[in-house]
Amino acid sequence: MVAFDSKTYSKRLLHLISWSHWFTFFNIIAAIGLSSFYIFSEGGPETFLGQFYLITTWFSHMGFLTFMTFVLILFPITLIFPHTRFIRATASVVFTLQLLILLLDAYIYNSLGYHLNASSSAQIVDLISTQIQHNSRIFWFVSILLTLVILAFELILSNYAWKHLRDLQKVVLAKFVVIGLVCSFFFSHLLHIWADANLEYDILRQDTVLPLSYPSTAKTLLTKYGMFDREAYIERTTSPLAFTNAIPQYPLLSEACVSQTPTQKSVFMVVNDVTLTDKQIKQFKQRNSQNQLTLEHHIDNALPKNAWFNLFYSLPSIYQEGLEKQNAIPLLFQLIERNKLASSYTMIHGNEKIKNALTPDSQGFEHLFNQQTILDNISTLVFADKLNSLPAGLHLFYFADSNTYQFELFMDALLLAQKTKQTKDIIWITSVGNKTKATSLAIKPSLLILPESESKTVSHLTSHMDVQPTLMHQWLNCDIDEKTYSNGKDVLKLTKDRIIANTMDDGMMVFSKDKSVFIDQNGNFQSYSRQLAAPIMVNSDFPLMIDGVNFIKQFSKQAEILSNK
Repeated sequence: MVAFDSKTYSKRLLHLISWSHWFTFFNIIAAIGLSSFYIFSEGGPETFLGQFYLITTWFSHMGFLTFMTFVLILFPITLIFPHTRFIRATASVVFTLQLLILLLDAYIYNSLGYHLNASSSAQIVDLISTQIQHNSRIFWFVSILLTLVILAFELILSNYAWKHLRDLQKVVLAKFVVIGLVCSFFFSHLLHIWADANLEYDILRQDTVLPLSYPSTAKTLLTKYGMFDREAYIERTTSPLAFTNAIPQYPLLSEACVSQTPTQKSVFMVVNDVTLTDKQIKQFKQRNSQNQLTLEHHIDNALPKNAWFNLFYSLPSIYQEGLEKQNAIPLLFQLIERNKLASSYTMIHGNEKIKNALTPDSQGFEHLFNQQTILDNISTLVFADKLNSLPAGLHLFYFADSNTYQFELFMDALLLAQKTKQTKDIIWITSVGNKTKATSLAIKPSLLILPESESKTVSHLTSHMDVQPTLMHQWLNCDIDEKTYSNGKDVLKLTKDRIIANTMDDGMMVFSKDKSVFIDQNGNFQSYSRQLAAPIMVNSDFPLMIDGVNFIKQFSKQAEILSNK
């Protein structure tokens, strides 16, 4: 550090720079201490090399970020305006802001899994707004208290370093600490280069722990979050996405929602295997006389068999194999059986090839229904007396590779029959499954006719996983927390935008209101161009991917919380 003897301009400048070095040094120690929140929120490395890398990168990275604050902000101001009181006050405020931002970033990382960034500003603002709404007094009290404590700490440090500068310049230990931080900085970078070349997972998994650190890869993050096989990652091979931990047990229905007076209202689910057009939705709305919800941002990214699982279980496809082994029954169907309501499934195929390929369980969900029927046309279904005489319950009509004419004719008959029925039914009109990946990323217009609601357009993102929670609440009046059995929400209770995600064998789909992204097993990001009607390559958006992972793991995390109570 530089000594001083007089009050000349140059001496005063050197004195301020010397003071700022020590002030920055103390703030490096403070930043390392506060950044321990990042370290303790993660599982520790398993190998000695990983542990050694964690210590070196932790100390050196936080020291580097704090020193860059001095170089980019404090040092230029000192050169331009070297007035003692002004520089000391400015430095205290600057480092107070830095430590506050560090604490805020640590909180966001612990809550959302990623650091402060512009692309996820909506999720970050929503997180903070939720905390304010939950208990605004505690939020503001803690925020103001932290600000005052850190500012007081900075002012005390500033005053101590200024008054004891001559004594501090004689301290030898500080030089060894600085040399250790510099050596740690270079060693951690060299070690990361080696780990990157050799796919040393125990080191690479730490890429996203500290703010402004190394950019990670999609495969590393998926492995870290337990959705990609670690052995396959190390061996540079690909495998379908799957949980590395056991699938949680699917819940059984409690007595809470059993109705003493079962509903007389039915639910008609009319599903086509071809994506509905805006023209068709408009046509159905014109012919309907009841209140309706237009789902203008409805998504369904799965292949047909997976899409049925998403629809009935309200969970991402990654849970399918595990729940099939459990012989789990969706909570909706458990409640239908408990309330002694009917359930029927009718397939209209209209294609000889499909007829020959049909098996008793060809779609994988037929066993959920008490009655199954297969027809090659709708001639027996288009009569109002026939439709209105169906017993109260859930009735699914699936048009498999049938022509548009039959599908629209049936809808005309069903909507006309409703006009003569005293108790109006709920009707869900949508499509299911995708034949190509390009259509998986596209929006699937859908319509929900809900007599007891208000007619409106739902602009928030919706998916097939919302069907079961909506019917549980709006049809069967069951208020069981949807998080305990699904990843979906009642579409009438949607009040804000959200991220929805699902898995496929070769990657993961993530949807926000304005963007749809597919992340393949090699870590490539693809989006969907509506103008080109085709997938296009886009820049990596890891916060969006992490939001998608958090959505997919929502059910398993909730099950874990309940099991620990």
